[in-house]
Amino acid sequence: MIRARGNGVATALVIGAAVLALAFLGVFFAWPVANMVLRGFVHDGALDLGGFAEVFASSRTWRIIGYTLLNGVLGTGLAVLLGIPGAYVLYRCTFPGQRLVRGFVAVPFVLPTVVVGVAFRSHLVESGPLGFLGLDGTYPAIVLALVFFNYSVIVRSVGGMWARLDPRQQEAAAALGASPARIFRTVTLPQLTPAIASSASVVFLFCATAYGVVLVLGGTRYGTIETEIWLQTTQFLDLRAAAVLSVMQLVVVAAALWLAGRARRSRERSLQLRGRVARPLNLKRDAVPVAVTVVVVLGLLAAPLLSLLIRSFRTPSGWGIGNYLNLGTTGGRNALNVTVWEALANSLKVAAGATLLAVLLGTIVAVVLSTRPRNPHARRAVGLFDAVFMLPLGVSAVTVGFGFLITLNRPPFDLRTSMILIPIAQAIVALPLVVRTVLPVLRAIDPRQREAAAMLGAGPIRAWAAVDGPPLVRSLGMAVGFAFAISLGEFGATSFLARPDSPTLPVVIYRLVGRPGAENFGMALAACVVLAVLTAVVMLAAETLRASDEGEW
Repeated sequence: MIRARGNGVATALVIGAAVLALAFLGVFFAWPVANMVLRGFVHDGALDLGGFAEVFASSRTWRIIGYTLLNGVLGTGLAVLLGIPGAYVLYRCTFPGQRLVRGFVAVPFVLPTVVVGVAFRSHLVESGPLGFLGLDGTYPAIVLALVFFNYSVIVRSVGGMWARLDPRQQEAAAALGASPARIFRTVTLPQLTPAIASSASVVFLFCATAYGVVLVLGGTRYGTIETEIWLQTTQFLDLRAAAVLSVMQLVVVAAALWLAGRARRSRERSLQLRGRVARPLNLKRDAVPVAVTVVVVLGLLAAPLLSLLIRSFRTPSGWGIGNYLNLGTTGGRNALNVTVWEALANSLKVAAGATLLAVLLGTIVAVVLSTRPRNPHARRAVGLFDAVFMLPLGVSAVTVGFGFLITLNRPPFDLRTSMILIPIAQAIVALPLVVRTVLPVLRAIDPRQREAAAMLGAGPIRAWAAVDGPPLVRSLGMAVGFAFAISLGEFGATSFLARPDSPTLPVVIYRLVGRPGAENFGMALAACVVLAVLTAVVMLAAETLRASDEGEW
């Protein structure tokens, strides 16, 4: 009787938490996005699909779709090819400074797209270190930048599973005379397939919906659905065409998330039977993966950032710290309304609010998703709940930002002139990553521990706090780091919502890059370094504080 009553209370608490989370997502994500998307179906108050016919009749649309899919295929393929050796070195093996390297590898994923675009351009321009390759403004530069962003997704997801594979199967195959290459191909690779498929689906999603890096490095010449939504919204003011493109993007997002969800569930089932195993790095035995990892980490990840740092000290009058001293001004010909330091202060305040909101809501969602209901209808409901909260991963930030402006401008949610919209938008962007960081930790807890606590007389809340609380607290370090770093660098939605007198640092950097003059560009380089260093410090601190390798990111 007491146990049944406790289960009833626990069920009520889970349902209440789910309703609270869904209400927030409904008001601040589903409603603005739906309002934007409906403009593609409704014209002058009546159902009209003519917008779809017009958009699909244009050769420009099919070129944009082609580049969108090509970005996804090439970016994902290269990230997987380069990321698997990195996963082995950084998670299956052990070596001094491993956590530091892992933290650095995680930094590119959360770097602002504006910073990465400027860093790659400074690296590839004619006067840059790789200027002789002639890659500035070319499509390969975009693909390399996409791999730069998403390399860590493959490394962390595949590496987290690799660290838990039971080595006895590989040892048995070796005892039977199989070569290391054959062992990897026939034993290890099939075991890693769920993690590879799951992370590759997410990387495809990120590559296909890339915005800032495509805009900065390729402009409209290599436009994707994401950049075209921005162009139709801000330049042509054609909301109907932008809405049609948003519908197309949602289809791609839904397909990628469905595939990622299936692969992730397969991964979680396999993880329940594995243990954590690592071995010291052997440079002779592991020469190939070590070589690939060193080339990627130094050549692809570190080199553009180092080039950005060096060129930030180059001024029109020579080498020095002039660009950094100018951060206290409004730029040449008063290019800005505020100084860079004031914009940084705005970014920190907004990021703090967004982080608090994303972590609180993400923890609630993760707790709901960690339940294991026995009823098949309840299990399907939990799966649908999971899919709903992953949608912000792939929906255009431009769609979200502009949806806020056209939706949240009348009672009871007249917030268009309020600064609170910016942290809310950034929290929506960070929410899926917080959930994916916390959820695996909660799902790894044996439910029998809660049952034992209940048998000893603990109520549902006390049992949850005693069993789930400590692992949850340990996992929040990385969740906070991700949320804060992503909020610092968010540009798509923020560019719509930030007021001229209180912009964030990424918005200011974009404005400086778009203004003529060496002084403004030098300030942009210095501001990029400041933002990149701050993001790196946050991620390295989060990586150092994390207690385990759980989590997908």
